Amino acid sequence: MRNKAARAAVAPHMNASPTRVDFWFDPLCPWAWITSRWILEAQQHRALHIDWHVMSLVELNKDLDVSDSYRASIARGTRQLRVIVAAQKEFGDSVLLPMYTALGERTHTRQQGVVPQNVVEALEETGLPARLIDHMDDEALDATVHESHYRGIGVVGPNVGTPIIAVDGTAFFGPVFSKIPRGELSARLWDGALALAAYPHFFELKRNRNEDPDFS
Repeated sequence: MRNKAARAAVAPHMNASPTRVDFWFDPLCPWAWITSRWILEAQQHRALHIDWHVMSLVELNKDLDVSDSYRASIARGTRQLRVIVAAQKEFGDSVLLPMYTALGERTHTRQQGVVPQNVVEALEETGLPARLIDHMDDEALDATVHESHYRGIGVVGPNVGTPIIAVDGTAFFGPVFSKIPRGELSARLWDGALALAAYPHFFELKRNRNEDPDFS
């Protein structure tokens, strides 16, 4: 009986016209990875059409007072972003989520670090040509990454992080989770985030993080 009730509650949302969502990510960011898995969970319970876009932790932090070690760590993500946008240019936007998922599983879930082998395996897993790995050092592709990045910043404003989500003219940074919300909870949190973001006079809801990301 509870299963029937749950399906009945979900059905009106799933029968509605899909809500267009734009999601900007840097595959290096562990918090963005968790948020991306959350919105994919929510998509199972709400009618969402998600378009994926890259952004850059390097660009986000270029004018900020961060340590040299942090700059070095995020710079490693530049090479995989180049491969992603090279694949996008050749094969279209549909490659973005599969590449993000393949890289994120290796970087975050499996904790394999940020290494070229992850990109090699991600290309193989997604059925993309292995030759795309040659774009890792193609600095000409940085302009494409930056264009996508600043389109995201343009809809939400400066002083934010990754990810950025935009829905029907409303945009926000986050939400930031330390653990992936699953099932119907993911959908309820989506409804709540959207309700807050849609109110034009709402700007921030925040508390201190007291735990590390949990990718399970």
